[in-house]
Amino acid sequence: MSKLLIFGGTTEGRELAEFCAANSIPADVSSATDQGAALLPEHVGVLRGRRSADEILELLQTGDYSRVIDATHPYASEVTQNIQLACHTAGIPCDRLIRKPEPVAGEAVQSLSEMIDLLNTNNDSILSTLGSKSVEALTAVRGYSERIWLRLLPSDTIRNTCSRLGYDPEKIILANGPFDIDENILHIRRSKAAILLTKESGAVGGYPEKAAAAAQCGIRMITLCRPPESGYSFDEITKIILQLKRNHLI
Repeated sequence: MSKLLIFGGTTEGRELAEFCAANSIPADVSSATDQGAALLPEHVGVLRGRRSADEILELLQTGDYSRVIDATHPYASEVTQNIQLACHTAGIPCDRLIRKPEPVAGEAVQSLSEMIDLLNTNNDSILSTLGSKSVEALTAVRGYSERIWLRLLPSDTIRNTCSRLGYDPEKIILANGPFDIDENILHIRRSKAAILLTKESGAVGGYPEKAAAAAQCGIRMITLCRPPESGYSFDEITKIILQLKRNHLI
């Protein structure tokens, strides 16, 4: 019997893996990190590590997969493009799981470069919750080493990267989220930030709590909006999977 291949890395990806395990649906789940892989349930296959488009294609050609679900992060546009390219080449259908959006609070920008231009119009202190992929780009902010605090997932790699880029090690908060309102307020006050940088990561990414904390602290919040894309909700994806099972396609 052929299997489902899920590209995870998000809460929705883990929940989709749990859905497959609970419904005896054969599935493999690809997680870019060991941390993400450790959260996956039993009774699903676990594939670890990041893959290029060619490596995804090789996986599709050597594995017995009849369907792919892309449940990667809303901002991982390059990964989504690689998955779609590999699936198109292999002739395997791919469905994109779209995280439910949240109303954008505060100021909105469409790109990281637009955000940096906005930050360079002032000298205010900043708390960035944009994640590790933004730290190099944020060095274009004037006076970044003095102005920017970074809240990041703990890892020796990111600590070394921040050091190499010239960030102040005393201005790095390494912690696992999602964070509640009080924790966000604590980090805002600790950093004495006048500006909070974030992505529109939805309810599961803690966006409402960050917005509420910024409002309570009376500071600016600048949101990097999601890239436009189309796909299906979590409930729609589960219905597709159940229909595949009924039709004996997985």
